[in-house]
Amino acid sequence: MDKLGVLKEYFGHSSFREGQEELIDAVLSGRDVLGIMPTSAGKSVCYQIPALMLDGVAIVVSPLISLMKDQVNSLIQAGVRAAYLNSSLTQQQYETAIANAAGGMYKLIYVAPERLCTPSFLSFAQSVRLSLVAVDEAHCVSQWGQDFRPSYMRIPEFIHRLSYRPPIAAFTATATKEVKEDISAMLGLISPFEMTTGFDRKNLTFSVLTPKDKLSEVIRVIKRNEGRSGIIYCSTRKAVEEVCGKLREKGYPCGRYHAGLSDEERRNTQDDFIYDRIRYITATNAFGMGIDKSNVGFVIHYNVPKNIESYYQEAGRAGRDGEKAECVLLYSPRDIRTQEYLIDMTPDNPELDSETADAIKERDRQRLRQMTFYCTTTGCLREFILRYFGESAPSWCGSCSNCLTGFEECDVTVEAQKILSCIYRIKQHHYPMGAAAVTDVLRGSKSEKIVSRGMDKLSTYGIMQDVHPRRIRQITDRLIQDGCIRVEGEYNVLVLTNKAKGLLSGGERLVMKLPKTYKRERTGKKRISEGIYSVDQQLFAQLKSLRSRLAAAAHMPAYIVFTDATLRDICERRPHTEEELLECSGIGRSKAERYGKEILAAVAEFEQQGEAPLTERMHKARTAEGGTMLFKLIRFNLSKLSPADGELTLDGFCRRIAAALGVSADIGLMRQALDSWLLKNDYASRSREDGGLCLTILSDEAGLTEADNIPATGKRELALTPEGQRFILENAAEIFTTGGQTR
Repeated sequence: MDKLGVLKEYFGHSSFREGQEELIDAVLSGRDVLGIMPTSAGKSVCYQIPALMLDGVAIVVSPLISLMKDQVNSLIQAGVRAAYLNSSLTQQQYETAIANAAGGMYKLIYVAPERLCTPSFLSFAQSVRLSLVAVDEAHCVSQWGQDFRPSYMRIPEFIHRLSYRPPIAAFTATATKEVKEDISAMLGLISPFEMTTGFDRKNLTFSVLTPKDKLSEVIRVIKRNEGRSGIIYCSTRKAVEEVCGKLREKGYPCGRYHAGLSDEERRNTQDDFIYDRIRYITATNAFGMGIDKSNVGFVIHYNVPKNIESYYQEAGRAGRDGEKAECVLLYSPRDIRTQEYLIDMTPDNPELDSETADAIKERDRQRLRQMTFYCTTTGCLREFILRYFGESAPSWCGSCSNCLTGFEECDVTVEAQKILSCIYRIKQHHYPMGAAAVTDVLRGSKSEKIVSRGMDKLSTYGIMQDVHPRRIRQITDRLIQDGCIRVEGEYNVLVLTNKAKGLLSGGERLVMKLPKTYKRERTGKKRISEGIYSVDQQLFAQLKSLRSRLAAAAHMPAYIVFTDATLRDICERRPHTEEELLECSGIGRSKAERYGKEILAAVAEFEQQGEAPLTERMHKARTAEGGTMLFKLIRFNLSKLSPADGELTLDGFCRRIAAALGVSADIGLMRQALDSWLLKNDYASRSREDGGLCLTILSDEAGLTEADNIPATGKRELALTPEGQRFILENAAEIFTTGGQTR
């Protein structure tokens, strides 16, 4: 079987993604490879397919137990013989797995790096034919990377002690040019074939917000991603506990995960999240690397992470199913100080000399500064990330929070001169300071720190007292990026460079983009993708329910049985035979044999229900308790519904739906469901005077307005513009479920 046949047979795909085929060919030819591919780009296929085609067993070095379990479970579901060796196994289980591996039972063995050089594993590796050694999360081998793991240093020793050297395949999602070179050198790759497919995740939208109340912003993100899973990252255990506790108080099913919890609680929380028993999880960066949960709809960073590499890797856990997903960073200058403290308090690695340890901490401070620049830039956030990783990108993506903000070009030369002059005066005073203290001096702070050091006597004291501190910090950050200011030492002291002379003398100007007005993005329910709304939502829901039952029976997470993308493809293709089912994306021979009968039966049953006579469905719609059949009828016939040319009251809109379907239904049931949905999403609120609906600040996003005509009751009614009617129809599958309840 050739590589394309293996891809179809086991993984259910008919073509390779960008870069996969070239990397597979290189491994099959016996070459070492280094693949830099973004999360969800299909890195694992690049070593799994060669492992299935080559003689012998492939060793996959992986850093986390959860990653190994996910990968092995997915392979077993696909009909591939695989196993993992890590600390989660008992001694008896470990010895049995080694014996099975030595007997040729497996094609892939996932192993923790700590196990590589143990006598039992070395003995096994030296006694069998190894087809290749794959190194996942390869950036962990570099002490200059964002997640250096000393245990990865054992990989070169392990390879050296083998009786012969198989091809080495290294993969990572995030690596700068320096880290990429370090990976190649540390692993001893020989003339590797290198492939960087790009870092852009087009389905992710990026936002940096500076809210007064972070928790309220978290809840807003949760509401507009209702029904989808989400991760909220916090920088400290304390923050994890606080955010988790507050979300639970408000009724959100949330778990917590940090290193201070017992192994059992962390394991249970992770399993609850993976198996969809809880929808949200608050965690430190101890959670998530290698988690292959595909249906994460959003990732929120409650605090600023330590560097761009960590941020992009953590944010990349959203949207692995290819659906649109949000990556929201809630910025506060206090977060930067927390990260500086964490860097300073990081214990030195005993395996490193003091000079190297100091150099690594200084590198961490430099990376944190880049993270700060990301949080304060007025440019495109996507461009900032891609350029950080050495990739060219357009200066406007049209979807990040900065591109959705109005900017104006501002000449900030005078303000920049004031900032530079203040730094110069502070140095003359022999009290070097960081950016926060410089801002305090410029704004005339009367804090004890400023006054006790005599900074209130400086000529630059208070000269920018009417300027918002955020604007001062934005200009300061720009001066640092332009090289006019240098940041030194563990206290991030600001020092002028020779480049500052041009601005101070008036020979140069500084023009930068600063926010003018903010164009609020529609936060209501939008089409997550064209695909999900081009399929029948009722069939999609039934298939998801079936998937949940199949997953529970197999003791597997639902996304390992079938991804949402696979279910949508089934909805579109409506297969009737196993061969037709095999044409659906993500279904290989093993899954078709294992689950095909249930899937085909569900499709057939759905089509049979959908072909019932209209009169029969009308009768059921009129008589079914709670409007269940009425709402099914609406969902079945969404393609027949369209907005009116003009404004309609909410009652008028419901009557239009009933007329289009040809039913004499009680529009009160529709109106109740519609009101409930509008209230739940804050598009409307209850009037304290008469209990009716009234407008909110978000009403315009749903196309809601006050009706032009005042009815005889004298009570104002809400109406939907044509755009609002279209918006409601786009979300009708969610609105018209089982009747809804007003709040």
